Amino acid sequence: VEVSMYYLWVFLIGGFICMLGQVLIIYTNITSARILVTFVIIGVLLQAFGIFDPISEFARAGINVPIIGFGASLAKGAISGVQSKGLLGAFTGGLEATAGGIAAAIFFAFVFSLIFKSKTKS
Repeated sequence: VEVSMYYLWVFLIGGFICMLGQVLIIYTNITSARILVTFVIIGVLLQAFGIFDPISEFARAGINVPIIGFGASLAKGAISGVQSKGLLGAFTGGLEATAGGIAAAIFFAFVFSLIFKSKTKS
């Protein structure tokens, strides 16, 4: 029963974040790219103010997998970089922390571009 509650909370929290994005797409003139950037900034701010980790302990993959988790990883890497390398770490730390995810996204985007034919939206 405990494991099923874990999955339920992950589904509900992750679904709520995705629902927020979809509501913004449907009911506002905000582009999807700006919504993604907003979610990244929310993750950065949550991490910067020390709120992300307590939420992450409860929500787990529900908040870590959506783009908010990427923003938090960028901020955590930048903070860690500043502590270890000084000011230069602010620029390199975020990229070091998220390099694996960025590389995977680029690789899979390339593979899927070879498999499927993209079309422009009309």
